[in-house]
Amino acid sequence: MSSANYRFETLALHAGQSVDATQSRGVPVYRTSSYLFKNTEHAANLFALKELGNIYTRLMNPTTDVLEQRVTQLEGGAASVALASGTAAIFNTIITIAEAGDEIVSANNLYGGTYTQFDAILPKLGITVKFVDPKDPANFERAITEKTRALYIETIGNPVLDYSDVKAIAEVAHRNGLPLIVDATFTTPYLLKTIDLGADIVINSLTKWLGGHGTGIGGIVTDAGRFNWKGGKHPLFTEPDKNYHGLRWGIDLPEPLAPIAFALRVRTVPLRNLGASISPDNSWIFLQGIETLPVRMVRHSENALKIAEYLAAHPEVTWVRYPGLKNDPSYPLASRDLKNGFGGVVVFGVKGGYDAAVKIIDSIKLFSHLANVGDAKSLILHPASTSHSQLTEKQQLESGLSPDLIRLSIGLEHPDDLIEALDEVLHTEESHKQGWLSKLIKK
Repeated sequence: MSSANYRFETLALHAGQSVDATQSRGVPVYRTSSYLFKNTEHAANLFALKELGNIYTRLMNPTTDVLEQRVTQLEGGAASVALASGTAAIFNTIITIAEAGDEIVSANNLYGGTYTQFDAILPKLGITVKFVDPKDPANFERAITEKTRALYIETIGNPVLDYSDVKAIAEVAHRNGLPLIVDATFTTPYLLKTIDLGADIVINSLTKWLGGHGTGIGGIVTDAGRFNWKGGKHPLFTEPDKNYHGLRWGIDLPEPLAPIAFALRVRTVPLRNLGASISPDNSWIFLQGIETLPVRMVRHSENALKIAEYLAAHPEVTWVRYPGLKNDPSYPLASRDLKNGFGGVVVFGVKGGYDAAVKIIDSIKLFSHLANVGDAKSLILHPASTSHSQLTEKQQLESGLSPDLIRLSIGLEHPDDLIEALDEVLHTEESHKQGWLSKLIKK
């Protein structure tokens, strides 16, 4: 199925699947470790990339293949590789491009696990990550050196919710002969086609909105298929690779495979040899979620905007961040690019700071207190003491994360029920006298 022939909603249901001999309408789950070879020549050709096909489920699986093809078409890319988690997708992406002595320039407003990977783990491997404020694309340009191998951003930073100017940062990357890596988890391809804005590599946590129900762990990386890896700044693609028969990934691949050199190297070097493979059962779970992604993202975004507006009007709330609020610092850029909604996360602070935030989180009903986002159910978390607790206080503040920040992942419940749950823990005599809650719900 060509993405040129069908729209997003149709692709979410059908892309990547060819009905097999059983005529099963649902995508089958292939629970197998390995696959039969036709003969020794067939086996050798598969390992030499002369033919494409199934070898071992650590590398590929028919169920996972449908997932990879579906996400590729939804993103408008050339190829995707699914992995065991979103963080595995990030790590495998970086080590496919960079080695000891190389540098990455990254936004500083990242998910805590990504920040720690970049700040503490990659340096142990000899890869330096420079953190910059992404609100000014020029900050990336100033940090680039001859050792830089890629730029890295999140579409909407977790948890502060600053929207990144993907197009402007892509222009900086390409002007310097570098790929732009974008973690698009908070927007998904339904809200934002980052490849259309210049992204070269797109990462999604399948665990979040793509899966949508908090029932599996996985990540996926999509190769746009446009970056010139033989431009001279990526030795891992221009020098013989002893991981794979001395192949020069950016030079030696035949034309049908050359555009997806990055995706092929992810699959055949780190995934094959380090083994962060996704299970076929989890791939199947995520396929079920993707089928309803466009419907869910509309509702997530509608509910989140209503919650953000409610919080912005509440006398006990000191500040609110949501890209869809017209007075939000990110609104001018976000409204330019996000035409289907602004996502499902809202963050805010209340009078009383950290102590008040803790009381709200410990006492609220309906919202589940856990470390995840993108679930059909609404979730609540205090990132500074949990998901971002590895960062120092200085690092948290530099990324915009304050001690009083409460993160809400807004689910698919009726928005009035969510508002009433929040009002119960934010309620004061002053707000009761104003009677504004009933007015908001009537709207």
